[in-house]
Amino acid sequence: MADLRVMVAELGYGAVQTLLNSGNVVFTVPSGNRADPAPRLERALASRLGVTSRVTVLTAAEVAEIVAKNPLHKVADNPSRLLVFVLTHPPDRSKLQSLTEQDWAPEALALGRRAAYLWCPAGSIDSRLAAAVGKILGDAVTSRNWATMTKLHALAGQL
Repeated sequence: MADLRVMVAELGYGAVQTLLNSGNVVFTVPSGNRADPAPRLERALASRLGVTSRVTVLTAAEVAEIVAKNPLHKVADNPSRLLVFVLTHPPDRSKLQSLTEQDWAPEALALGRRAAYLWCPAGSIDSRLAAAVGKILGDAVTSRNWATMTKLHALAGQL
């Protein structure tokens, strides 16, 4: 994670902080820079660190919206089993619409503007719902559990 922090800072981003050991990075973008940082970060990961990975970048406002508009907060009583699948391309939300019409009990699915919320009370490894979402979206989505999302939200709020 130290190498990742250094790389992001060397690309010109500010206030770089990492969270956990899973590639979560919070940073500021220089004023006037309107370009999506994701492609630049993907190229740098490959060339500098030898890691090929899809990168999804959210603004602090998008993270705040995902946290504030969690439709499953009353159902989910374990933050490690409430998953947030962040859509790389928000229009991909429509690909998940048919899943909302199916019965996944005891699991649950709800869609937000930029995220799909999955309640997996028995865990995500054997979750039929998580597998279905992953199959539909492939690498056009990244997931984090609720505990991680709220920590990212807190970090982003400090910038």
